[in-house]
Amino acid sequence: MITEDLIPALQGIVPAWIVTTSDENIPNCTCVSQVYPVDETHVAISNQFFSKTFRNLQNNKHAVVQVIHPADNRMWVLEIEHVRTETEGALFDEMDMQLAAIASMSNMEDVFKLQSAYVFKVHSVSHLTEAQRPAQSL
Repeated sequence: MITEDLIPALQGIVPAWIVTTSDENIPNCTCVSQVYPVDETHVAISNQFFSKTFRNLQNNKHAVVQVIHPADNRMWVLEIEHVRTETEGALFDEMDMQLAAIASMSNMEDVFKLQSAYVFKVHSVSHLTEAQRPAQSL
């Protein structure tokens, strides 16, 4: 599922968006700094300030994340399911280093602090065609 073609969209150059829902099916959309490829069927998402997203995932483990390729703006939507949260270890350390680099490039070193890494199983990956993309505002 995680192909070489998709990898640049997971590098944190263009922020991604995750959508979760509450118990009452109220959607919450949050910008995320990085969607990190773990293996062919899993991604990890950095948690810097996810209070509502975290609450939603405790009750509904399913979410959708949109990523954008930085070179040509191709969009993908990944249907994902939360499987675990990591606060230490090799994956956490790798994501923390990458987040520090992202923060440095955007002069936000004091703002970006990795709290945890949410690991998700990827159930599907869909490439959005031009016709499926949201209309751009004028």
